[in-house]
Amino acid sequence: MIKLASAVAAALIATFITATAQAQADADYPNKTIRVVNPYAPGGSSDPILRPVVIRLQQLYGQGVIIDNKGGAGTNIGSEIVAKAKPDGYTLLLGTSSLSINPSLYKSLNYDPIRDLQPITLLTNVPNALAVNASVPVKNVRELIEYARANPGKLSYGSSGNGGTNQLGMESLKTLTRTEMIHVPYKGGGPALIGLLGGEVQVMLSPLTAFAQHEKSGRLRILAIASHKRIPGVDLPTVAESGVPGYESGVWMALFAPAGTPKPIIDKLNADVNRILKDPQLVSEYQKVFMVTGGGSAEELGKLVRDDADRLGKVVKALGIRVD
Repeated sequence: MIKLASAVAAALIATFITATAQAQADADYPNKTIRVVNPYAPGGSSDPILRPVVIRLQQLYGQGVIIDNKGGAGTNIGSEIVAKAKPDGYTLLLGTSSLSINPSLYKSLNYDPIRDLQPITLLTNVPNALAVNASVPVKNVRELIEYARANPGKLSYGSSGNGGTNQLGMESLKTLTRTEMIHVPYKGGGPALIGLLGGEVQVMLSPLTAFAQHEKSGRLRILAIASHKRIPGVDLPTVAESGVPGYESGVWMALFAPAGTPKPIIDKLNADVNRILKDPQLVSEYQKVFMVTGGGSAEELGKLVRDDADRLGKVVKALGIRVD
């Protein structure tokens, strides 16, 4: 009995020491460099979203916060790195809508985006805009719907590839409006835009920044923005108010940590990033590239991931899209 009591006491002491050490480590966070994995190649559209936040975190913490680009495999390479990293708050992920899409799109994944990643907070929503080649005789969404219904299969739309948010957004639009347009996948958003400008395709969904300069040249016409409400400073109606109630299409970007990261660290990151997102200068930087500033709780972000996985997963399955 004495030996048993001694063993129990030793185990309790060890547990107390471990818990105390963990609590102290959480309280001292961060005390070394934080790595934020960006699952896209350098120089992409994610840079102006992530970099301003990282710079401000460096200033706030007095510690290095570095961006580590790990692009490839539809964001799965970078996402898997973080999903399997030590859950100590020093490896974070710039997660995107692909976390909700990929479980339905890929035949098999080596991680579960919902189970293996812990949401921190939403950084931004990047709504898509709906544009047509200037040769299409429509000036708004209602006219596009009427033209497509009168000419089934005559219009084609370009996308960045099978399973991308712009393809899924267009397929949702087709379903809601009972129209038929032919999908033409390209190897990226840039080639798809070139196809639209050249008249190879007539319709496209893409972030507004991709279209803005080309509308001035008269080569395309932007019909509406696919956000749930109008964007300040942008003189465009939403698709929803233009005859497709409830319609939205875009990409969200957010911060995640490996599952199991201590709650005090998640809470600290959430509070600090939310404070950063309220910086008027950062809000202005986001607005200049037509992005809507995010924020909110970790729970709200988790719900967004799950809801999108359900909503977009149904579209992927309905289309029968699979990537091996």
